[in-house]
Amino acid sequence: MSIIVSELLKVYGEQKAVDHISFSVNKGEIVGFLGPNGAGKSTTMKMITGYLSPDGGTATVSGIDVTKNPIAAKKKIGYLPEANPLYFEMYIKEFLAFIAGVHGITCKKKRINQVIELTGLTLESRKKIGQLSKGYKQRVGLAAALIHDPEILILDEPTSGLDPNQIIEIRNVIKEQGKNKTILFSSHILQEVQAICDRVIIINQGKLVADDKLENLMQKQQGQQLVVLRLKEQVTAEAFAGVSTVSSIIEIPAATEGAYQWRFETSEPGEVKRTLLNIAVEKNLNIVSLQTESSSLEDIFKELTTVPS
Repeated sequence: MSIIVSELLKVYGEQKAVDHISFSVNKGEIVGFLGPNGAGKSTTMKMITGYLSPDGGTATVSGIDVTKNPIAAKKKIGYLPEANPLYFEMYIKEFLAFIAGVHGITCKKKRINQVIELTGLTLESRKKIGQLSKGYKQRVGLAAALIHDPEILILDEPTSGLDPNQIIEIRNVIKEQGKNKTILFSSHILQEVQAICDRVIIINQGKLVADDKLENLMQKQQGQQLVVLRLKEQVTAEAFAGVSTVSSIIEIPAATEGAYQWRFETSEPGEVKRTLLNIAVEKNLNIVSLQTESSSLEDIFKELTTVPS
C-alpha cells in the first residue's frame, strides 16, 4: 500500500516537465505535493496513475509497476484529477453507479450511499451534476475516487472551488481516509497542506527540491529563529546581559499600550526562552508573552521555488 517513484522522467520537446524525481509515500501517510504552476505536479500524478506514460524511470503502487500492469495498478488507486471530468447530464447517483460498475463493485447501492454521506452530498444527491456548484462537483469527483475503497488516493487540488466550511469538511474526510490509506495530494492552499500533512514534497521546474517532515523542513529553512518577549515593565538591553547564543537583541514597538517588546535572534530558541524566564524571576519582571516566531510553509515554499533574478 505504498507509492514508489524512481527517477521518473517526462519530456515535452526540449523541456523536461519532470526531471528524474524519486520519492515514496507509505501507508498511513498524507503527503502534500507542492510546486508552482508548471512545476510538474499534475504530470507526475498522471504518470503515477497511469494516465501518462513516463519517458524514463518507474512508478509503482502497492508493488505493481504502473507501466507494466496498468489495469491492476489502477484498481488500487482512487484518482481525483485537477480537471475533474464529469458527465454533467447524469444524476449524481447515476454517475456513481456507472463508476461503481466500471470497478465491478457488488452491492452498488449500499456503497453509493456510503460515499455520498462521506463526501457531504446527501442534500444534493437527487440533482444532475450539471446543476451543482463547482464545490459540489468537486465532491462528486472525490466520491468517484473513493467508490471502490482504494488503497491509494491521488488527489490533485481536492479543495478547489470549495468555500471555507466545505474545505474543513473535505479536510476531515481526507484525514480520516489517511488513517488506513496512502494519500498524495496537491494544493495551492498552503495553509490547507499545513493543516493536513506532516510531510511535504516540493518540486520546482520538474526537479525535486524538498522532501521532509514539515517540522524538519521548517527547522532547516529557518536557521536563525526569533524569540519575542513582551514585558509589563520597561527595561534596558543590559537586563538581558545573561542571555547567550543570540546574534541580536532588538527593542521593537509593542502592539498594545503598556507592554514593552524585545526580539532575540537565535539558533537555540528553547535555551533563550529558559534564560529569559529565569531573568524575569530574578528581576521580578512580569512577562506578558514569550514565544518563538516560526517560518510558515508559505515562506519555505517561496524560498525553494523562487528563481533568482
